[in-house]
Amino acid sequence: MASYVILINYTEQGVKDMKNFRARRDATRAALQQAGGRLISFYLTLGQYDAVAVIEVPDATTAARVGLGIAALGNLLTATMQAFTEDETIAITESLL
Repeated sequence: MASYVILINYTEQGVKDMKNFRARRDATRAALQQAGGRLISFYLTLGQYDAVAVIEVPDATTAARVGLGIAALGNLLTATMQAFTEDETIAITESLL
C-alpha cells in the first residue's frame, strides 16, 4: 500500500459545515475503505493548513480518484504528497548507486 500525507485547507463552505465534521470524516473513511485503503490519522492543525490527514491506498490512481471525489464536494482544498515509511526509506537509501 502507498501512503500519502494530505495537507488540507477548508473552503468557506467547509467551515460553515464544520458541525457535520464527524459525518464527513466517516464518509471519507468509507470512501477510502471502498477503494481498498484506510484513513491512518487526522489532525486539526493551526497555522498554514487547517488539517493534515495520512492515508494508505493501493496506488496513486486510487489516491487521485478518492481525493478528487472528496474535493468535488466543495468543503476543502488539498495538497497531497506521497510518503515513504522508515522501512521504505531504508530500502531506497540502501539501493543508492
